[in-house]
Amino acid sequence: MSIYKKTSFLAFVLLVSFHLSSGKDMAHISPHFPLPQKGLCAHRGVMDTHPENTLPAFREAIRLGAHMIEFDVWFTKDNVPVIIHDPTVDRTTDGAGLVTEMTFAEIRRLDAGGWKSPLFNGVRVPTLQETLSIMPSNIWLNVHMKGGAEDGQAVARILLQMNRQRQAFLACKSDAAQAARAVSTEILICSMDRRENPKDYVNETITAKADFIQLRKPYRPDLAEDVKNLRQHGIQVNFFGTDSAEKLRELFAMGVQFPLVNELASSMQAAAEFDIQPVKPQYAVPQVP
Repeated sequence: MSIYKKTSFLAFVLLVSFHLSSGKDMAHISPHFPLPQKGLCAHRGVMDTHPENTLPAFREAIRLGAHMIEFDVWFTKDNVPVIIHDPTVDRTTDGAGLVTEMTFAEIRRLDAGGWKSPLFNGVRVPTLQETLSIMPSNIWLNVHMKGGAEDGQAVARILLQMNRQRQAFLACKSDAAQAARAVSTEILICSMDRRENPKDYVNETITAKADFIQLRKPYRPDLAEDVKNLRQHGIQVNFFGTDSAEKLRELFAMGVQFPLVNELASSMQAAAEFDIQPVKPQYAVPQVP
């Protein structure tokens, strides 16, 4: 499918999802709510108690006051952006197969919740548009892109159409980042071009003038130095990942802004000891045509 046809199809899906939304789930948001300067990133939503990368997991993260929510985007065979981590549906649904070789209708029929608990039987794999439409206006959205340039371009267009470009960033490789920024220079980028040498990753991220970086374990002796260097260049720092109160304290002390956590409830309790308070979600009033 050409980029033009792909974009047209996505616009159609967006229109449908917009009209199905109501109240605070409406996609039209204000860009003027202040965003957190630091806090906790709910990795795939609240994935310790809820089925990861599903709307219930995201709603629980919102309820608990997450400062950032991370989720993963793949495109189906018929070019619908869906939220799922793995390249296959095997682990987190009752189906089997590669996401990119299945149609949206095939994936939508799968149960994406029962594997976690009978409480979530019947939960479906959400689309990107459905996910964006439930998000508050005052938290960061960590959109982990799995595809390349064409997918990066398509996701960038969706962020612009749903007016989420000021609070969402694409965590992606350089090819997807370049394609997304060709759509609009407003698109925020988190560099995911990791290198064997962490210093190379840091320096290349600075050179690329990315907005975010996502560092990860192990905890290196020079980690604090790298964080300081990144912050001096205006790059916001995520870190994957920990649920340890002690490590959270260390990361915040060295200037990391958003550690990714799997156990959000207990991590929020720990963060409160560092004077990091839960976000009170805010939603814009929908614009009247």
